[in-house]
Amino acid sequence: MYSLVIRGGRPLEGEVTISGAKNAVLPILAATLLTREPCTLRRVPALSDVTFMMRILTALGAKVRAHGDAVTVEAGRVKGIATYDLVRKMRGSICVLGPLLGRLRDAKVSLPGGCVIGSRPIDLHLKGLRALGADVSIQQGYVRVRAPRLAGSEMFLGGRAGPTVLGTANVMMAAVLAEGVTTIQSAACEPEVVDLADFLNAMGARISGAGSPTITITGVGELHGVEHEVIPDRIEAATFAVAAAATRGEVTLRRCRPEHLHAVIDKLQEVGVRITHNRNSMTVRGDAALRSVDVTTQPYAGYPTDAQAQMMVLMTQAPGISLITERVFEARFMHVSELARLGADITIEGPTAIVKGATALSGAPVMASDLRASAALVIAGLVAEGQTTVKRIYHLDRGYEKIDEKLRRLGASVRRVRD
Repeated sequence: MYSLVIRGGRPLEGEVTISGAKNAVLPILAATLLTREPCTLRRVPALSDVTFMMRILTALGAKVRAHGDAVTVEAGRVKGIATYDLVRKMRGSICVLGPLLGRLRDAKVSLPGGCVIGSRPIDLHLKGLRALGADVSIQQGYVRVRAPRLAGSEMFLGGRAGPTVLGTANVMMAAVLAEGVTTIQSAACEPEVVDLADFLNAMGARISGAGSPTITITGVGELHGVEHEVIPDRIEAATFAVAAAATRGEVTLRRCRPEHLHAVIDKLQEVGVRITHNRNSMTVRGDAALRSVDVTTQPYAGYPTDAQAQMMVLMTQAPGISLITERVFEARFMHVSELARLGADITIEGPTAIVKGATALSGAPVMASDLRASAALVIAGLVAEGQTTVKRIYHLDRGYEKIDEKLRRLGASVRRVRD
């Protein structure tokens, strides 16, 4: 395993290029299973989750070739079984269920693993697939879906914490090859869902309404190969924006989509951070006085849960009391105890973290519990006086492409060391 050793106290300065979106590329890679023809994806980030997904596609019978930041998948013949050994490390692997059902009408996929950030059941995925006519059973840790015939249907996919992103993706991918019209009510509105719909439409699917709560899919007989560029990662962009603000630096984010970051930009401006942006870049200046704010995570277009831990670090530097309420995942405060090791003053009451700001952080060894907690601990290390060692950064490598190299180019003192 590796750790990051960070010597804090340096403002981040310069430019950083945002990579392709992890949460977009994983379902799009899965969607290549829907056609026998080759598909090429560009701006594919070099992440461990992407590597896992490519291994899954290969094990299912697809030919996968990576060349630079492009990946070509040719799924001429595929099988419908994804075993536990393949999918246990990554929750996103469940998104092969929809395309395998659509393509083969019979699939068996192990229940997935992933970050420990609370219960994330797939009941809404299965509800949607049942609505298309699939027979669904769960036995010995596997989901089995079978449907001699898939037929379009109207369904509601809202859950206790709002719409399901991967559930919406799974149903879309199964429905594109179903007979008739499928309407998803309370669909996820995330940009990653829109990117998947754009990819499927380029393959010959007929999807409308992506990005709104109602998505309509008219089934087609077959899909064809296509080339597609993955959208920028809005969570990576949010992470670097918060890091620039927390270190009181100035960073320009290149090849990002500010229109995907309205909630983050709004909250940072409320904090006192100066932001200017155009169509595909954004400059963040953290040299003004910071103010405490209240943040509540919500489904898109609200403030993203995946940027909650990072904002919490920024709030430790703002005078006053900030309230951060988590409404998407009930166990997403596992980073709080590690931030306390650096000197943060944070109290948890139910779904809310109470952050006492203007706190001087000091370096210490800390342990990452999940992907976004890792990013928060890195930001805290950049702010803290002295040396911080972030352990178990395999979490970080799941979602941030070469983050240590990018930070060094911004002037940070960051070293990757083998434990």
